[in-house]
Amino acid sequence: MHRRHILVSALAFTIAASAAFTSVAFAKDPKELVIGTSAGPYADQVKLGIKPILEKQGYKVKVVEFNDYIQPNFALAEGALDANAFQHIIYLTKFSADNKLALSELIKVPTAPIAIYSKKHKSLSDVREGATVALPNDPTNQARALVLLDQLGWIKLKANIDPIRASEKDVADNLKKIKLIPLEAAQLPRSLQDTDFSFVNGNFALASGLKLNEALAREKISSNYQNLVAIRTEDKSKPWVKDLEAAYRSKEFLEVTNKHFAGFAKPDYQQALEVAAK
Repeated sequence: MHRRHILVSALAFTIAASAAFTSVAFAKDPKELVIGTSAGPYADQVKLGIKPILEKQGYKVKVVEFNDYIQPNFALAEGALDANAFQHIIYLTKFSADNKLALSELIKVPTAPIAIYSKKHKSLSDVREGATVALPNDPTNQARALVLLDQLGWIKLKANIDPIRASEKDVADNLKKIKLIPLEAAQLPRSLQDTDFSFVNGNFALASGLKLNEALAREKISSNYQNLVAIRTEDKSKPWVKDLEAAYRSKEFLEVTNKHFAGFAKPDYQQALEVAAK
């Protein structure tokens, strides 16, 4: 019995040692970064601007593109991604709270505005009673569309509502008698074939071939709706996080923004760089 106990203990030690060695041997290289983005301009920002800067510092950067607003945060929380860039702070805060995810904002990024497009009308003045208007079905982006509709005078929202939480139930008066059609954000560019007007998030608009200057109206983006880079909260102090933030704050990335992302709302740090250069 004593000999059997010794053999079992030795076997257990060997297995534990082997597992520990395997864990070390296959530990993730801290110089390998996987960044998730929505397909389109935010992926292009990483590929054209951020990836080259980090690769000069010895990083290997992989960009993973998603076609929805759900998977990137789960992938980040589970460790399949090191960072993601596709959402604004309102969405990140609500999604993290609803799903109990420990995610945090790292830095804002140049952001394409949500805008209203049409393939059937050349002007907003063409709106007629009963016109169909598609808008995002997720709460935060739907609020943005409703606020712009209120500013256009097509609807009237209830007094004293929080504009970042406006929903269809907050429409006090449908002045133009328009028919609101909530759709998943990724489907909005395709809806233009069937609707009179459609609100389209900037990233999906550009990914589908629409141009910002083709929009009939664009929102003026507040800091609440500027997109950001998100990371796991536990990673905040890691060296690669500081390097990633520095890449976004660099003059090189500002040059890429000016060249490839005209019409995007620039974050404060890029505006400060431009003021300093004058």
